[in-house]
Amino acid sequence: MATRLNPYLRFDGSAREAMEFYHSVFGGELKMNTFGEFGMQDTPQADQIMHAQLETEAGYTLMASDTPPGMGYHPGDTITVSLSGDEEVLRTYFEKLADGGKVGTPLEKQMWGDEYGDLVDRFGINWMVNLGGLG
Repeated sequence: MATRLNPYLRFDGSAREAMEFYHSVFGGELKMNTFGEFGMQDTPQADQIMHAQLETEAGYTLMASDTPPGMGYHPGDTITVSLSGDEEVLRTYFEKLADGGKVGTPLEKQMWGDEYGDLVDRFGINWMVNLGGLG
């Protein structure tokens, strides 16, 4: 059986909105389950996301949840999602992820010869996009 590495993102009550946004960027199949579906139906977190998974046609998998009670939440300082390859579709992803976010490095040619850009999306998630042979 093959192994794989997937980014798992945590949010403070906005996991549904964030994953629906990423679904609009990347397409694919999005599945979400709430805390209420898994025995926490009488809690303030009942409608929040316990687990979400986006499987895209490009082979990407993003997982996410809202932060459960008792866990600390520190947005933006624990994960960066990196997308790399030769595909022009990555340029489109960069533009869509930047909508409502903040571009740190515009997508442009770098000293190593590839196009690269980074941004923080509107949900506080860091993204790096590298177009070219390195990745």
